[in-house]
Amino acid sequence: MKRQRSSRSSTSRYKPTRPSGKLRIIGGDFRRRQLPVLDHPGLRPTPDRVRETLFNWLGQHLYGKQVLDLFAGTGALGIEALSRGAASVTFVERDPRVATLIGDNLATLGASQGRVVTADAQVFLSQPGHPVDLVFLDPPFHQGLAAPCCTALEAGGWLGNEAMVYLETEYSITPQVPSNWQLHRETQAGESTARLYQRLPV
Repeated sequence: MKRQRSSRSSTSRYKPTRPSGKLRIIGGDFRRRQLPVLDHPGLRPTPDRVRETLFNWLGQHLYGKQVLDLFAGTGALGIEALSRGAASVTFVERDPRVATLIGDNLATLGASQGRVVTADAQVFLSQPGHPVDLVFLDPPFHQGLAAPCCTALEAGGWLGNEAMVYLETEYSITPQVPSNWQLHRETQAGESTARLYQRLPV
């Protein structure tokens, strides 16, 4: 992934943010649209090549599906899902400035199926869940967030019977995931490893 820490927020103290650079939608109804991205030390948008690989993996799975984009950051993955036919996407982003820009970008696209929640992802997952079909989970690296978030997704009722979970972590770790998650696809890019899991009913 593009190793400016992405969409996915960090815990560093932030300087004032401003639009800087563009996020390009690579497929679907919004293909080739470009959206502003904040100049923010905690953002590392998933690069085009990796997003293209992920959405090739997903194929037709997106049409009419309910999607949860945790640690949403730029919203790149969730917006791409909406572009490709997802019925709805909930974007969870704790930084208010970053969350506001996701909302602005959704409005620019006329993507009314997107909903932005300004909240810490772990706090969000601690409430009772509504089952979704697909989760994007791309937490900040080196903070030990992947395993507890995976546990919370499974234990909290957030996943439909055959939900899929995209998990991005630093390449140096093997993430601990629930035993009923089956690894479907995997790829490495730079300092990160991307994995797509299929949840098996229990």
